[in-house]
Amino acid sequence: MAHCAVESNTITFNAAISSCEKDGKWEKALELCNLMAQRKVESQTITFNAAISACEKGEWMRALQLISRMAQDEVESNTITFSAAISCCESGGEWEKASQLFHVMEQNKVGSNAITPDSVISACEKGGQWQQALGLVEKMRHDNLVLNVITYTSVISACQKVGQRQRR
Repeated sequence: MAHCAVESNTITFNAAISSCEKDGKWEKALELCNLMAQRKVESQTITFNAAISACEKGEWMRALQLISRMAQDEVESNTITFSAAISCCESGGEWEKASQLFHVMEQNKVGSNAITPDSVISACEKGGQWQQALGLVEKMRHDNLVLNVITYTSVISACQKVGQRQRR
């Protein structure tokens, strides 16, 4: 059987990292990112987005490290970058980090999608931060962003959790 050599380039690494993301193999995704740097293969926004998304099951610190590395490597971040990192923070119960990322996103004039604010509100809900959640809803209304069922459900749940704790 003949062997086929595959060139190690940005495209092949991106495909491999995306595959790791889909399989939830964040360690392997980060390993591939490091290998890219060692081999001096150019990383792109899509490279980091896939690696950050691979960290979505609570590896929020790794996601934040990847965002820092993007800045160091002068790779442009985008809505997907921040949304994926905010989702990592949400999964990890890090409402403060999710809120900070959302503010950085706004400061850097990175456009938001419908999911991003909902992820921040959900992180606030999980952290019992109903005031933060309500404040973000008010900001969304002020900015004429669409409020949806997920937005309202998360805010109601955050307020409900506070009420349950106060009754105990």
